[in-house]
Amino acid sequence: MKRDAPLSLRLSRDERARLERDAAGMSLGAYIKWRLFDPDRPPPRTRGKAPVRDHILLSQLMALLGQSRLSSNVNQLAKAANSGSLPVTPETETDLRHACRDLAEMRRMLMQALGLDARDAP
Repeated sequence: MKRDAPLSLRLSRDERARLERDAAGMSLGAYIKWRLFDPDRPPPRTRGKAPVRDHILLSQLMALLGQSRLSSNVNQLAKAANSGSLPVTPETETDLRHACRDLAEMRRMLMQALGLDARDAP
């Protein structure tokens, strides 16, 4: 199938930056076509990486992850659970509940930093 000739458009740097910001991860061609021909419909879903919306929040989350021994601790718990040597004491249960709460908070922060709605994620 033969494609039509492309359309060229000259923009100032500020105009291009605004267009890219408004496109929020969509290709510029797809964004322009959507705005021109289907502005009443929801925007098409983007592919690829989502832009970071909040770099400060993302850096705070990365710092929390860096300071934690989360992966090591979860790995040790999994090994103990698999071997049957994990004592299920009230203290262990409390620690697990705290870890789950912390993980949920980190997930919330990450979703917010990426500008995503947590209800849309699996």
